Amino acid sequence: MNDRTTTGRPPYAGTRYPKLAQVPAFRQFISQGWREVQTRPDVPEGTAAAAAAHRERLSAAMSGRTLVLSSGVAPVRNDDSSYGFRADSSFVWATGCQAEGATLVMWARPGGHDAVLYMPAPFRPGDDGFFSNALHGELWVGPSAGLSEWADELQLTVEPIEALDARAGDLQGAHAARSAGALAEAQGLEASAELERMLSVLRMVKDGWEIAQLREAVDATVSGFAAVVGEIPRAIAEGLGERWLQGTFDRHARTFGNGPGYSTIVGSGAHAPILHWVRCDGPIHADAALLLDMGVEARSLYTADVTRTVPAQGTFSAAQREVHDLVERAHRAGLDQIRPGTAYLDFHFASMQVIAQGLHDWGLLPVSVDEALSPDGQHHRRYLACGIGHHLGLDVHDCSQAHYEDYMGADLEPGVVMTVEPGLYFHAHDLTLPPELRGIGVRLEDDILVTDSGSEVLSAALPIDAAGIEEWTRRHLGA
Repeated sequence: MNDRTTTGRPPYAGTRYPKLAQVPAFRQFISQGWREVQTRPDVPEGTAAAAAAHRERLSAAMSGRTLVLSSGVAPVRNDDSSYGFRADSSFVWATGCQAEGATLVMWARPGGHDAVLYMPAPFRPGDDGFFSNALHGELWVGPSAGLSEWADELQLTVEPIEALDARAGDLQGAHAARSAGALAEAQGLEASAELERMLSVLRMVKDGWEIAQLREAVDATVSGFAAVVGEIPRAIAEGLGERWLQGTFDRHARTFGNGPGYSTIVGSGAHAPILHWVRCDGPIHADAALLLDMGVEARSLYTADVTRTVPAQGTFSAAQREVHDLVERAHRAGLDQIRPGTAYLDFHFASMQVIAQGLHDWGLLPVSVDEALSPDGQHHRRYLACGIGHHLGLDVHDCSQAHYEDYMGADLEPGVVMTVEPGLYFHAHDLTLPPELRGIGVRLEDDILVTDSGSEVLSAALPIDAAGIEEWTRRHLGA
């Protein structure tokens, strides 16, 4: 076929580039001849029932008030490119939906709430947005579930997002979550600190479905550790470095879950003491300890958060092992405090006591152990400046909007899932340290479920003692 004129130029050359939506012939042609594709929402089994139970708890806690939560939209990465979308955690907790640009309104009524999920409908053949909307047009993003499919899957009333405009007047005085920022601004609503706090409080205690999701995330993370360790020899031999190991885990997380639950940390040698070493752009040193802080986010968006420090060639040096042994003692002291009825911070103080005593025994503290542990001292925190545990769930640092009395000032109760993660971070340029300790960073982090009678370490498949870690590492090197 020849679509050029006798001049050899396209027939529209020299004219203004056509906007397809303004070309009737194109619109008519592209609207026809498409086979209908049926697509269901991709949500884990049990999602709808779990989300309904979560809404019931929220409704009981905030009766008489209309509540607004949104999934959010992907932020701009650069120019017209956006980051990958990840729905707001509280919105997912209350709906089970991960669609972009969706809003849940729990309309207050006597005795409870009527929950309605407002969503942008996908643009299908026949809609101009099918070819012109890069966010929801199926020519751009592929077939996706429609509103009726979401309603059926979630057992929830679902309406088009445009229907919310018709009820804008009814939103006045509603309590809006932070995720509803754009909608709240358009409707003159203020973000509700009370709603954010209540969502954090309610999310602290996990139900059976949530615990199952966390187990799945932890199990996938454990196998991800094995995959990463298996690539250490290649990373060293071919000079691929930390970046290769980070990519190995992230690929594993994407394959066996939604992706990594947070930025994967791979720190070799002097990078291991850097708390948030997510650049991962250094080499893997064969004689150095390698700190791996990694977590798979399940497809339900519940995430694991596990750390181990491994010897790159399977055996710790004497100095590395000594540091690891002290961190292990602190870790076990913290784990021993995890049980119902115990004050949340007891694990923190127990671990810190061990760390401070160990550092004092090594001659690294300028004061006594008691002085270091006092609120006016804290000298040991030079080598452990971060916290050593947190709630875990849909967010890696879950329930962060809870008040002190809800979180650190509360007692543990069954259903809480949390981490314990003491460490020692001896920076290579810290002149208070003897040379043999500089550049060693060790962290041990496990995910723990508080049970009726005590606790269960969900990540117990990974050893925590130095000898066990050496044996486990050697078993997986080159696997």
